[in-house]
Amino acid sequence: MKLIISAFFLFFGPLVQSQSAFQEGEWLSFKIKYGWFNTSKATLEVNSTQYQGQDVYHIIGKGRTVGVLDVFFKVRDHYETFVTKDQGLPLKFIRDISEGGYKKNKELFFNHTTHNVKVVDHKHSTEETFQFKPNTQDMLSAFYKLRNTIDIKHLKKGQEFNLNMFFDDENYDFKTKYLGQEIIDTKYGKVECLKFRPYVMAERVFEESESLTFWVTADQNKIPIKIEAQLAVGSLTAELNEFKGLKHPFKVIVD
Repeated sequence: MKLIISAFFLFFGPLVQSQSAFQEGEWLSFKIKYGWFNTSKATLEVNSTQYQGQDVYHIIGKGRTVGVLDVFFKVRDHYETFVTKDQGLPLKFIRDISEGGYKKNKELFFNHTTHNVKVVDHKHSTEETFQFKPNTQDMLSAFYKLRNTIDIKHLKKGQEFNLNMFFDDENYDFKTKYLGQEIIDTKYGKVECLKFRPYVMAERVFEESESLTFWVTADQNKIPIKIEAQLAVGSLTAELNEFKGLKHPFKVIVD
């Protein structure tokens, strides 16, 4: 069950410019199920701060196992990104994860003028510099870039979108396909959603390149409602459990 919560954060990519979908103070909480069991929870929160003299969003993502699983396979994942408010570009990214015996602790420092990223690996006490492509995102900033750039009025079923992402020590090309609208039953009632399928690298996390599907609200918030993933070691489902501080009204279909 290695990297279960990491998979939760690794599936978003940008589309076309739209109005701001989030604000300082937004907080989202998700319940994650592995098979039939509630095994984990994850949170995302948005703060405002300054980084290197710039006004930025400081976004924090956390994930942890709960219940019996936490005794046998303890997960403590921590992600942070510092993102420019004007263009949504990451300046610093932190990935500090502990999943059973698997650990990583890295800081990435992005320079969007030189297109260099300095990767500091605290676990191995190394420091390396890599080149990245223009408009590159990290694995957490990509989610908020997506929300700020989806243009609901012009989305077409089957439309595909590409994203440059720098992850760990490599550049990746991610592709996301829009599958159409769908109504999802939630604890809050029925919610109209936009359905997407990212094409991800299979390797050791996902079963195949099309094993991940996610739904975001079809309103101006565009927050994730549900995520489904077929992992190499079973199936995972994440559902929105709590929220606060949304910038726009949360719409529920009234029968």
